[in-house]
Amino acid sequence: MKVYTVYQIDAFTSEKFSGNPAGVITSAQGLSELDMQRIARELNNSETVFIFPPDDASHDVKLRYFTPTTEVPSCGHATIAAHYARSIENQLGSERVIQKIGIGILPIDIVKNNNYTIWMTQGSIEFSEPLSTKDRELLLSSLGLAEEEIDERCPIQIVSTGHSKVMIGIKSIATLHNLSPNMSMLSNLSKSIGCNGYYVFTFASRPSTILTHGRMFAPAIGISEDPVTGNAIGPLGAYLVKHGLVEHDNSLFSFTGIQGEAIGRVGTVDVKVKIENGEPTQVQIGGTAVIVFKTQVEI
Repeated sequence: MKVYTVYQIDAFTSEKFSGNPAGVITSAQGLSELDMQRIARELNNSETVFIFPPDDASHDVKLRYFTPTTEVPSCGHATIAAHYARSIENQLGSERVIQKIGIGILPIDIVKNNNYTIWMTQGSIEFSEPLSTKDRELLLSSLGLAEEEIDERCPIQIVSTGHSKVMIGIKSIATLHNLSPNMSMLSNLSKSIGCNGYYVFTFASRPSTILTHGRMFAPAIGISEDPVTGNAIGPLGAYLVKHGLVEHDNSLFSFTGIQGEAIGRVGTVDVKVKIENGEPTQVQIGGTAVIVFKTQVEI
């Protein structure tokens, strides 16, 4: 038996019981894959992250992510939570850390101010073709959306920076907040299109520090609705640049997206998109976090 330290951390917020909760086990060596899946199921967050020592000199730390039902290759809010916990435990200053996750080896930038802000560099940007007419119709039916509620500037397509999401732009924030998807239909559609997450977004209705509002559904991997999703808002930044939906200086596009309003767990994600020759080339997401509780478990 070994004693493990377990955190519950709310990410993309500085207020407890808002943002997106993640379980964090900071020294997970000795846990089997079955152990990790059981812990994730018990904590019942959308993701729980397990932190391991590096495999070799190419990186400083290794992370693995589990939903209540399966392992996933990457997770934005759990990454923010993991490095927030490491920063607190080790009293880190501002520095760059290289992490190994399911999608590869990528940098994390830790910024120490009154709190810690964590910046995650996401994986390669990939755009799929827009959904076929059949899949589009099934998706809109699953979400309870009519064709006229879709923002005609926004193709419905899968975008990935390591963990793919379907981007669905709509015209109204009221429609966004009133969505009540058919989770069974979405799960079945995921098998057909090879993507588990559906990110429905709209633009803020008035000028503010917030550009987009969104909701994310991923029932195929045990997440009916995710409160605040870095692996959706990050790819959204690349998508907005790709389709000419925002103004930028041809070098960098920055914005803040908000999520979780409809379910009472509001959080914000800062996004930076590097641009070369008019195309998005790299995405970073940033945010802070807060520890809700810390405990020890003997396993």
